[in-house]
Amino acid sequence: MRTRRGPLTAPLVERVHRIGSIAFGLGLWVFGILGFVDRLEFFSTQGQQVLGLSSNGALSTISLVVGAVLIAAGIRGGRTASTTTAVIGGLFVLSGLGNLAVLNTPANLLAFRMPNVIFSLVSGLLLLFLGTFGRISAGLPADNPYYQSRHPDQAPGSQQRERAEQRRAENEGKVADEIAVAEGHATPEQAERVRVDAQQRADQERRRAYETFERRKHE
Repeated sequence: MRTRRGPLTAPLVERVHRIGSIAFGLGLWVFGILGFVDRLEFFSTQGQQVLGLSSNGALSTISLVVGAVLIAAGIRGGRTASTTTAVIGGLFVLSGLGNLAVLNTPANLLAFRMPNVIFSLVSGLLLLFLGTFGRISAGLPADNPYYQSRHPDQAPGSQQRERAEQRRAENEGKVADEIAVAEGHATPEQAERVRVDAQQRADQERRRAYETFERRKHE
């Protein structure tokens, strides 16, 4: 069966999910490591500048942990990376909104400033897009892994398997009919099926013999 191919095929989708997850995780690692190098106070609400963003020890630790999760998801596989980036993207958006509400207050335990809020919201939306890329769409091609998981009956090779199973069932039925005829307890329907099948095979043999004769005659 020929499948309708498109730009969102399985190798591309999984590659985007895995590379995106690992790349973003490495970026968070760089941010977190630089925060530890600067020996930031853990729960300072003022924070210090790291790569243009405000940070403290707690935010550096969270960055390392989240980065490790993203990298591990990317290494594990495309489907895991897709789910992980989408979930973390949603958490980034919630974090941006939540920390926006506590800016310049004692509850600002991650030392957020407005650039952090903007980064968190933009990164969250980017991760959400990355995680759902090639996964949520009405026009996914048949060889897309997420299309196949939702439509297993339309996955490449499924129709061939169905036809093979049908042929196997038909052959098993023919064998049962022939055994019943040979043992003398066949029903009229079984006897008729055996007769028709024998006639069809005889016709096929005559046709092949005729085609072979004609082919040799013209050689």
